[in-house]
Amino acid sequence: MVSTVTDKGQVTLPKAIRDRLGIRPGSKLEFEIEGDGTLRVRVLTRGSAGLFGLLARPGEDARSLEEMESGIVAAVKERSRVRR
Repeated sequence: MVSTVTDKGQVTLPKAIRDRLGIRPGSKLEFEIEGDGTLRVRVLTRGSAGLFGLLARPGEDARSLEEMESGIVAAVKERSRVRR
């Protein structure tokens, strides 16, 4: 799919993409430029809907505090590695 940048620097996301990713008015997008010049766009979750399933999932044991902390540390390290 192709979109054109307006003279104001705006791009319209095709409806199929907005629908598939759940992008609604007010949604936040994060832009990153990869080392090869590729533009990476991520939809940031917002509000309580983005927290669904965070604490427990049916059929799975609850995570310990140590497991949660380890997961957070790993995610932060990965995120900082990707941003360089």
